[in-house]
Amino acid sequence: MQAPGRQGPARLPRLGGLIFALSLVLAVPAQAQQWDVPELDKPQDIAIEAFRIDFDPERPDRKTFGKLTWLGGIELQSKSTVFGGYSGLALDETGTRLVAVSDGGHWLRAHLTTSGERPTGLAEVRIGPLLARNGRRLTKKQNMDAEAVTPARPGRLDGDLYISFERNHRIGRFPQTAAAIGAPKRYLRLPAAMKRSTTNKGLEALTVLRGGRYKGRLVAFTERLLDKDGNHMGWILGGRASETLALKRLNGFDVTDLAALPDGGLLVLERRFRFSEGVQMRIRRITAKDVRPDTLMTGEVLLHARDSLSIDNMEGMAVHRGHDGKTVVTLISDDNFNRVLQRTLLLRFALP
Repeated sequence: MQAPGRQGPARLPRLGGLIFALSLVLAVPAQAQQWDVPELDKPQDIAIEAFRIDFDPERPDRKTFGKLTWLGGIELQSKSTVFGGYSGLALDETGTRLVAVSDGGHWLRAHLTTSGERPTGLAEVRIGPLLARNGRRLTKKQNMDAEAVTPARPGRLDGDLYISFERNHRIGRFPQTAAAIGAPKRYLRLPAAMKRSTTNKGLEALTVLRGGRYKGRLVAFTERLLDKDGNHMGWILGGRASETLALKRLNGFDVTDLAALPDGGLLVLERRFRFSEGVQMRIRRITAKDVRPDTLMTGEVLLHARDSLSIDNMEGMAVHRGHDGKTVVTLISDDNFNRVLQRTLLLRFALP
């Protein structure tokens, strides 16, 4: 539900990092802990309130950040006790239909209302449980931790979705109906190295390539599985055999999501946290010619944001082509179901 013109709560610079740290300490003390999220047995409609935010609270007129242009953002709040924890995001080709998946084993589908390309709220919001192959809802935390979602046909949200999970690492192909996301048709065969990821640093990022040599194939990265040279390991999936990718690890950032560009390139969303400096977010662009197994992908940093700006635990990313032909980048944050200390933010930028 949209709240036009309402400004989000004031944010204290630098406090965000401490808040994020405390949230992680409180929310993830052990692998086996169950999130304090009520059970959701069937899909239901919920109401969401949206508050407008500025990316730079001290300079709300500022529009350029790195090589991206700020289009607008909102903080999302709901009285629903199952709302939150969104780690994966997918959009249709218009940028107005949205699917998100949650650490709590839920999906959310909605219509994203906009003013031009500026997000203003969510309408027609429906939330439901992710299902096991037997059609029953997921119950154990090691099975529920959904981290990424991408359409099997890029830009189309009326068909199957690929959803990845960590802890019990797997990627499933999930069908959709008008009312819900169904039980997975199958799970993909994963490389042995991917299965060796630590439980809470596993499958984190997923997208289907839109162009280039590997068009139509999946690319997946874990949060922090490194090769012998200390670089992030990823894979191209879906062919006769998986192929291993290497992404240069820069300044201790972890991978949190991927988004495919129309030319076959990639955007990489990354996060870094230190008690001494708080939480940071970064977006890198990898060219299409570098998305190949025999190349160490480094890319170009498009945006590097610290917690003096309006960021939180940014984990989901999707792109679409805007009205003016520019690529629009949309991000969502995972509040770890800790509404006191964290927020669910939806941010939007333009990539020239």
